[in-house]
Amino acid sequence: MSVRTPDPHPGWLNEDDLYEARRRLPMVYVEAIPVRVDSLGYVSEIGSLYVADDDGRFYRTFVSGRVLYRETIRAALMRHLEKDLGPLALPQLPPAISPFTVAEYFPSPSETGLTDDRQHAVSLCYLVPVTGECQPRQDALELTWFTPDEALSPEIQNEFVGGRELLVRQALAHVGWGR
Repeated sequence: MSVRTPDPHPGWLNEDDLYEARRRLPMVYVEAIPVRVDSLGYVSEIGSLYVADDDGRFYRTFVSGRVLYRETIRAALMRHLEKDLGPLALPQLPPAISPFTVAEYFPSPSETGLTDDRQHAVSLCYLVPVTGECQPRQDALELTWFTPDEALSPEIQNEFVGGRELLVRQALAHVGWGR
């Protein structure tokens, strides 16, 4: 039984074509770490999705997904934010969007520290303030908000898989947390 969110664009690639593409090409993704900010724009909370895989293992992750052919990065971010956080999350993308990092995932351990068993992927990673009510996607058990200190705690860092805990640290460093 699959717990994945149904693809709203099923005509893009069928499962067999996607498998073959993943074996031969790096896939382009966007990842968004939802944040709440205070009145001065400082990050006060970081959101993470708590999910279970097909084997019943639980872990933390972020909003993420592929960029479709002929889709802008902005459109891909908004599509995945709405799909993963719900239509009332009210994400606030700035007029000029720049990723805080470009992450490289490999199917086996590498120097990047990021892994994805399925593929070689390049992911543009963003911090995205959300102001509305978030309802996690159907394959997420919950969306949990952490203070930056909580998100950096060893207990929470150990709940991320594939090296995504590195992205939490990079994101917080990007906004000057812990100076």
